[in-house]
Amino acid sequence: MAEQKSIRDTIKAKFRRARLDRDEPTKNVINMLKNKVLMELKSGSGVEETDELWLRTIKSYAKQMGKAIAEYEKAGERGDALKAEAQFELDFCNEFLPKKLDEAATEKLVRDLVAEHGIDSPKQMGKLMGLVMKSHRDQVDGGLVRKVASRVLAG
Repeated sequence: MAEQKSIRDTIKAKFRRARLDRDEPTKNVINMLKNKVLMELKSGSGVEETDELWLRTIKSYAKQMGKAIAEYEKAGERGDALKAEAQFELDFCNEFLPKKLDEAATEKLVRDLVAEHGIDSPKQMGKLMGLVMKSHRDQVDGGLVRKVASRVLAG
């Protein structure tokens, strides 16, 4: 069985490829991630450079880009270029993150929990969200869960 490359090694290989291809957007996002990891390593917290650190950093940056995209959308045409750049960076980060459930799978999960716990009112949205996030936090998108849960509880 082939040994899986670490995230660090994968990022290094992607950076080398981006340099050779003169791919500035990829180089920029990798440099940003490398700087964030380096800051964490130099923070004095005693953290070591592991795949977990890289994943945490990438996840945090992806979340930051998701919020930025929402802000750029509000800016209309003026935010289009920045939105495209942030979307590119988010897509790059998503290559390394665990895949989230799609809308159909999220709805099935929500419906299963509603039936299992006897949730039958929109007033119980908080309870439902808690149940989903407690057991499936890494598998679902919180915003999508809220949208699906609202639809399921209203219907």
